[in-house]
Amino acid sequence: MSAGAIPPREAMPSVRISVIVITTVNRTISTALKLRDNSCRMDEWNNIVERFRAKREMIMDFGLGFTLVALDELEVAEVQEGIVLCSRPPVQWLHPLARITTLALESGDLAPIDRNVLDVYRPADVPWRRVLLAHTEDGTPAQVRKAASAAAALLAATKPTAVALAFAQQPDARQLQAALLAVAETTYRFELTKTEPKGRFPQTLHVAVPDPAAVQAAFDAAVATVHGVEFAKDWANRPANHATPRMLARAAASLKCYARITCKVLDAGDAHKLGMGAFLAVAQGSEEPPQFIVLRYNAPARKKKADPTPQHPPIVLVGKGITFDSGGICIKPAADMDEMKFDMSGAASVLGVFRALGELQPDISVVGLIPACENLPSGRAVKPGDVVTSLSGQTIEILNTDAEGRLILCDALAYAQRFAPHAVIDIATLTGACVIALGKVRSGLFASDAALSAALSAAGDAALDPCWPLPLDEEYAEGLKSNFADVANVAGRPAGVITAAKFLQRFAQGYPWAHLDIAGTAWKSGDAKGATGRPVPLLLEYLLATVQAVGE
Repeated sequence: MSAGAIPPREAMPSVRISVIVITTVNRTISTALKLRDNSCRMDEWNNIVERFRAKREMIMDFGLGFTLVALDELEVAEVQEGIVLCSRPPVQWLHPLARITTLALESGDLAPIDRNVLDVYRPADVPWRRVLLAHTEDGTPAQVRKAASAAAALLAATKPTAVALAFAQQPDARQLQAALLAVAETTYRFELTKTEPKGRFPQTLHVAVPDPAAVQAAFDAAVATVHGVEFAKDWANRPANHATPRMLARAAASLKCYARITCKVLDAGDAHKLGMGAFLAVAQGSEEPPQFIVLRYNAPARKKKADPTPQHPPIVLVGKGITFDSGGICIKPAADMDEMKFDMSGAASVLGVFRALGELQPDISVVGLIPACENLPSGRAVKPGDVVTSLSGQTIEILNTDAEGRLILCDALAYAQRFAPHAVIDIATLTGACVIALGKVRSGLFASDAALSAALSAAGDAALDPCWPLPLDEEYAEGLKSNFADVANVAGRPAGVITAAKFLQRFAQGYPWAHLDIAGTAWKSGDAKGATGRPVPLLLEYLLATVQAVGE
């Protein structure tokens, strides 16, 4: 069978199929399409195949595949180099690498020092050209991430196509995910718009642990998280002319190749009929038509007799989708304006989460809302002082056209009410003030509900994607008063990150709400310029923890 070929229906086991795995050889897409029940008729199979073929081009090939093997079965023929993560000598690992690791630790050459990596060429009795021994210090997920990242960075020089990542000690779920994300982050390349792409190395990562069965579920979740992060990064990294609102809508629609994911796209006419005046005001300055994207991941249907547990209300994720932000009439300075292609990182993170949900198929319902448009100046662009009517019915005086993110989000937050959600979380590169307050380390967190705030904070810490709670005192809303409308879209400079959140809070009514300001964490500047994929790990951790909590 050729690379990327889809097996014929006749090649599959009998008609009772619960999981169909479509893999592409030498590619990284390994898509588990799980059906709603345990039977698959011919017409259902053909429908799945056609959906996968039609959408595969938008799903993207990241060039990094994963396998999970036992340490004692590490003799993978194609492996060229290996990384061994350890904090102490291995005890029950009977392999030449175990002896090398033990000697390195006992000699002190491999010491518990930050980013300490020992480079061993042509190790005895090991058919690899090089092994990188990395000390994980106390073995915390953060230290595992540092060690794996430091070792993976050394792979760039030799460009191996297949690498083993061996854990000398059995990892827990957090350590495993930290290591896989670190290797993926270090080796990631965005080359969509390059005429001579250099490719990604390695292309395959064989993850070896003492007991694979014990971490299979954690491994699957970690791989799905990597795919979600990289899907978000690839879309956030795209130049604005390669990620227009319509292209973003097609990317969202491509996720329908996964079972239980549906997508609906509202155009400008639909938005006008609904009364999305704030969203349309931002979009009207651009020739690119706006798109309001509605993604749904539906939990498996429950049979009442077998499972009387009521269906959990959906969690709604709202992602800011400004595919390019010039500032509109209040135009930004020219310096670094190119980075405003990243202003749809909130939308990209929602796409990344849905990519991971499609792979994992968890028992939870999630809605993704992405108001997507450009913010450009023109003769039709909204002007400072204009007053518009939002979907909620509230009127807004637009004092600053460069405070556009909150305008498109407020209509999305009002739209979210129709889903009677368990919670609504909006994700947005909203304010430069958040960068001043928290830098590039933590995302800003605001929440109307203490339990939701605590759950998101815990998820961020667990996923090494931290956020920091900030206040929502009512006094901060004083600056948003307007003489000409119900509310102004900006206040003064003081506490700008908070006043932006207070604006959004007016429209987040009838449900627990949280706002993640990712202006400082969504991308990096300088030589390492590019999207980070945050907060996909945080959001997935929160969603999967919610699944577990509901199950208990």
